[in-house]
Amino acid sequence: MTKPIVAVVGRPNVGKSTMVNRIAQTNAAIVHESRGVTRDRSYHDADWSGTDFILVDTGGIESINSEDSFAMPIRDQAIAACAEADAIIFIVDGMTGITEEDETVARILRRSGKPVFLCVNKQDEPSHGEERVWEFFALGLGDPRPVSALHGHGTGDLLDEIIAVLPEPSEPAHANENTLGVAIIGRPNVGKSSLINKISGTQRSIVSEIAGTTRDSLDIVVSHEGRDYRLIDTAGMRKKSVVHENIEYYSMVRGLRAIDEADVCLLVVDASEGVTEQDQKVAGMAIERGCAMVVLLNKWDLLTTEEARQNVEETIVRRLPFAGWAPILRISALTGRSLEKIYGLIDQVAHAHATKISTSRLNDVLSQIRESGHSISDGKRRLKVHYVTQTGTKPPEFSFFCNHPDIVDDNYQRYLENRWRESFDLAGTPIRLKFRKKD
Repeated sequence: MTKPIVAVVGRPNVGKSTMVNRIAQTNAAIVHESRGVTRDRSYHDADWSGTDFILVDTGGIESINSEDSFAMPIRDQAIAACAEADAIIFIVDGMTGITEEDETVARILRRSGKPVFLCVNKQDEPSHGEERVWEFFALGLGDPRPVSALHGHGTGDLLDEIIAVLPEPSEPAHANENTLGVAIIGRPNVGKSSLINKISGTQRSIVSEIAGTTRDSLDIVVSHEGRDYRLIDTAGMRKKSVVHENIEYYSMVRGLRAIDEADVCLLVVDASEGVTEQDQKVAGMAIERGCAMVVLLNKWDLLTTEEARQNVEETIVRRLPFAGWAPILRISALTGRSLEKIYGLIDQVAHAHATKISTSRLNDVLSQIRESGHSISDGKRRLKVHYVTQTGTKPPEFSFFCNHPDIVDDNYQRYLENRWRESFDLAGTPIRLKFRKKD
């Protein structure tokens, strides 16, 4: 499901990050009195009245003539946010009135053609200072709304207006209901575009040695042995701390949206470098969103010694222990090594992702676990799992009904997951284990 995007923009230090934290109900956005604390965009999942959307916190837009060395990159980032967003929250400071920077932002937003919600922040006492609010009519963006991001005044009415203009979350644009969505994900310059060109037999994607060449998520539907696959070539995902190009961070947001649309993710890793911390984070995002996954070690042909190959294997164990269930394939998009095996692995993990296991089979395995005597306790309380049933697919979700769900710890969950994977064909898919109270 592709979620709409709401961007929060404005000049520095008007309370954008505080507003983001208020709407997203998180403290993830850094709040500080200094100008320019938020330099890169950050994204957050948010919802209001049952409507889910992605909220984007941007760096402050400063005047082109600003002496701040970060002013132009920050301004470009905010312009990119406006280009990609479905709605825009423009925040101004009601304590200081209109500034030259506010007017600069307003000119950008008037040209965007997007729904813009002008919010006069720092109105901590809603009954006071109305004259400060109305002066912002001069910005030409409609009615200014008095709000307090710190205390929450006015934010509920603001969100009611925003969700009224957001587009409905869209379903994946598959050619038909049987088309399988496959996202090609990974860091920049690991060979994703070369791979999609090879396995699709086309030059649809731009291939370059320059990291970050692919900025949009491109997709192409291909047929293989009677089945259709929608291949999505996402822009390379890199650390937020090094994303300063004017649209590259939004490429990451679009990459995440592509993951949301996909059934299967192909995580492409540069074998000449091994699994990095950023590969680990990208894999975590795919798993968090419930995607099946195959790990592709690309450029395997560059490893000419057994020692080099062992070093790569060690990085997999060290960096991806949480995805030990994901199949690993050693490939070369350049030479074509093992590419013929990719579709088979995609089908395999997609089948596991959508698998349905009968309640009787599940409870047979649960009975074996009970007979083994493996359980956990907390003081005089001892866990008794009465029965289990599957409550979801894509990814498979299993609900265990027990007497004390609150004492279930991570170790016991890992034990159950391992037993489940030993007993059922769940290779390539994450699984969800839920524990519910039953006396």
